[in-house]
Amino acid sequence: MDKTYQPHAIETALYENWEANNYFAPQGSGEPYTIMIPPPNVTGSLHMGHGFNNSIMDCLIRFRRMQGRNTLWQPGTDHAGIATQMVVERQLAADGIGRHDLGREKFLEKVWEWKEQSGGTITRQIRRLGSSVDWSRERFTMDEGLSEAVKEAFVRLHQDGLIYRGKRLVNWDTKFHTAISDLEVENHDEKGHLWNLRYPLADGNKTADGKDYLIVATTRPETMLGDSAVAVHPEDERYKALIGTFVELPLVGRRIPIIADDYCDPEFGTGCVKITPAHDFNDYEVGKRHNLPLLNIFDKNAAVLAKAQVFNIDGSVNAEIDGSLPAEYAGLDRFVARKQIVAAFEAAGLLQSIDDHALKVPKGDRSGTVIEPWLTDQWYVSTKPLAEKAIAVVESGEIQFVPKQYENMYFSWMRDIQDWCISRQLWWGHRIPAWYDDAGNVYVGRDEAEVRAKHNLGDANLRQDEDVLDTWFSSGLWTFSTLGWPQQTDFLKTFHPTDVLVTGFDIIFFWVARMIMLSTHLTGQIPFKTVYVHGLVRDGQGQKMSKSKGNVLDPLDIVDGIDLEALVAKRTSGMMQPKLAEKIAKQTRAEFPEGIAAYGTDALRFTNLALASTGRDIKFDMGRVEGYRNFCNKLWNAANFVIENTDNQDTGVNGEAVELSPVDRWIISALQRCEQDVTRHLDAFRFDMAAQALYEFIWDEYCAWYLELVKPVLWDENAPVERQRGTRRTLVRVLEVILRLAHPFMPFITEEIWQRIKGQAGKDGATIMLQPWPVAVDARIDAAAEGDIEWVKQLMLGVRQIRGEMKISMAKRIDIIVQNAAASDLRRLADFEPLLSKLAKLESVRVLEASEEAPMSATALVGEMQVLVPMAGLIDKDAELARLDKEIQRLQGEVQRVGGKLSNEGFVAKAPAEVLDKERAKLAEAEQALAKLVEQREKIANL
Repeated sequence: MDKTYQPHAIETALYENWEANNYFAPQGSGEPYTIMIPPPNVTGSLHMGHGFNNSIMDCLIRFRRMQGRNTLWQPGTDHAGIATQMVVERQLAADGIGRHDLGREKFLEKVWEWKEQSGGTITRQIRRLGSSVDWSRERFTMDEGLSEAVKEAFVRLHQDGLIYRGKRLVNWDTKFHTAISDLEVENHDEKGHLWNLRYPLADGNKTADGKDYLIVATTRPETMLGDSAVAVHPEDERYKALIGTFVELPLVGRRIPIIADDYCDPEFGTGCVKITPAHDFNDYEVGKRHNLPLLNIFDKNAAVLAKAQVFNIDGSVNAEIDGSLPAEYAGLDRFVARKQIVAAFEAAGLLQSIDDHALKVPKGDRSGTVIEPWLTDQWYVSTKPLAEKAIAVVESGEIQFVPKQYENMYFSWMRDIQDWCISRQLWWGHRIPAWYDDAGNVYVGRDEAEVRAKHNLGDANLRQDEDVLDTWFSSGLWTFSTLGWPQQTDFLKTFHPTDVLVTGFDIIFFWVARMIMLSTHLTGQIPFKTVYVHGLVRDGQGQKMSKSKGNVLDPLDIVDGIDLEALVAKRTSGMMQPKLAEKIAKQTRAEFPEGIAAYGTDALRFTNLALASTGRDIKFDMGRVEGYRNFCNKLWNAANFVIENTDNQDTGVNGEAVELSPVDRWIISALQRCEQDVTRHLDAFRFDMAAQALYEFIWDEYCAWYLELVKPVLWDENAPVERQRGTRRTLVRVLEVILRLAHPFMPFITEEIWQRIKGQAGKDGATIMLQPWPVAVDARIDAAAEGDIEWVKQLMLGVRQIRGEMKISMAKRIDIIVQNAAASDLRRLADFEPLLSKLAKLESVRVLEASEEAPMSATALVGEMQVLVPMAGLIDKDAELARLDKEIQRLQGEVQRVGGKLSNEGFVAKAPAEVLDKERAKLAEAEQALAKLVEQREKIANL
């Protein structure tokens, strides 16, 4: 192998070989094990969440594949209705073309063209992560087979009375001109106003305090055109006498009733609330209770609700409003209409006041525009009957959430679930399989021919519903539609229910719950047995990654590296605000003065897995990536050492006699414990703990200790052949097992090394990923050897510490004296004297007699035994004292300087918390170092 680890020299070629040889396909003879990749949007490109999610799934699938399970990890992408249509419309707009200019059919041709050209970006990027998905079974939610499954699901749910069409209030996206679900609405905290408006009482009525008007407060004055009532609390003494009377609706002149409803809070404002059932979700419920008219003041045509339209498109007055609306507001933008309506109230003396008010403004998660509640006909799924079964399968334990606390979030939402609006006013997506005749009757079927035949419609004129289905409807069928449902395919029978869904908590409602509802109803099976919920990947300070913050990391930039200016350009591209772009450029240059180095895929994957503590958000730390790149280097260098000492050597893999030293028995024993730990943690989805166990064994035990402890045997020409053979066999076989244990975490480096050492280890096979998972053997656990080597390690560490403190060169051999040694200590001194002599550079080892006084020495403890290193003759006392005095003086100055800062009240009051924390840490570090040097000086002065 190359002397240095170069990930880019191996990764692409290895992946191409794996894929070409179909190693990712199901081929185990054991129990099936299935993971369905959460389908990323076809519009998308890889982000840190994808990288994290894929690292976890691939670790699981490689682990189970090596255990002999019949694994299927199926990939695919989602057509992403709104997102994809938005991308293509934006491209057309650049050429001055709107989708209506093209018409539906031509527009969809453009979308498919774009999908073919650009839609594979994210799947190519997923390959770069080493994800061992079965690409031969890649699926797309608009594939022919999945489209048939969507139609089948719609028809069956409709037949079961679970899909219906109704006129209800929906969230209307004014940019994309479509209904969206509650889950696609983001509430933004903004500063706004509360307008207090006077509504005159009708018929000469007056309030208890003699006023001839009521004051209502609203954050949306323009909606008053559609008011149906004014509500007060039934127990509010101020207005009890007015319940059942009327007010004159200003600007409109319509009489609307004063009603009593518990919805009103007598303590808020005046206690009077305007009720606009067609344009507010709470008012809609009040309107239903009191049978109020639904007065729809907005029009979906023309600018499609981007304007507050009180007229229909043909110019006639909206019949629902009885022709009573003033014409001057027709066609105005809703916010322009707001200003004019407020001005009209002021001119009429009906504007009581305007108060500052904190608002939660609903906006579309993709469009960013203010959402309008709007009354319209839509298709709905009746979710409560579906939710009952979906709740039951989690309560019974058929489906388990990891961590378990997410079950509470799931139950909370499912027990208060609302019917699901599944129709979208888009062109890109699965068109709703429903047809209308000229009389407005609706017929649902798999295709038009089925509808005509079933309902004896002959040559009647039919038109298909223009709407498409919510993207989450098709992705809700993902676990079984991708396996061939509704046909009972072999793959469906074998791999469904799937085993694990790996997802973030943010789509438990969007996707997880809907998959459980649809699968249990349509297939009679749960979609998966376990939902592993991970946190969101945040930056090193715990902030959410976003382009506006300038803290986004691209996982492939970490894999491949990117220079500083390219990174700055990437983070600031498309920014319309020069000051923000300048700020982010400055921030990026400070954080990455040399850009981002190329760390390779394995270092990134190991970082993701090491950070994957259950359920918590992940603070992504580039320092960890660098550390795990060093870990890869360590493993590579260890492999080179093994190859140098086993290539063309007798490793005893053909059954020759071997002798295992205590060191060999110790590492074999420690390996069994590592195998147990890694397997147990992976079974429990504790990827962080599995990664830690693996890291500590490879770095601390195998590389730092074992490779050092075996050198005397390997390099001793007089060592017995059986002993050397045993050490070589242990050396390479333990490495081979390490590679198999590490493969799910770091697939590339482990494959490359395994191919190079498999012969020496007595293994054959085409790829490490199809090798058996290591299983611990209890008989190989050797507590005695573990105790002996732990003793050796402690003695060597003690001697090294003394050398370091006393600045004694490692080249200088030293004498040691042991005191208070037990019988076991004496045995170990005798057994390991040659090893200690070579590795600790000991001149002699002497046991202190009980009657003998110990010389002035530096001391270390190994259990109860004291290890003494006599100082006489080892150091130049005067020179060392002079050096220590100089360093002590420097540290005393540092303590005084930093301590003075922190005792300055002005500095402490003004300095940011992070600066104060840094200064306190600096002071503590200097004080600790000073104390050590003073102690060391005292020891040397007493020599």
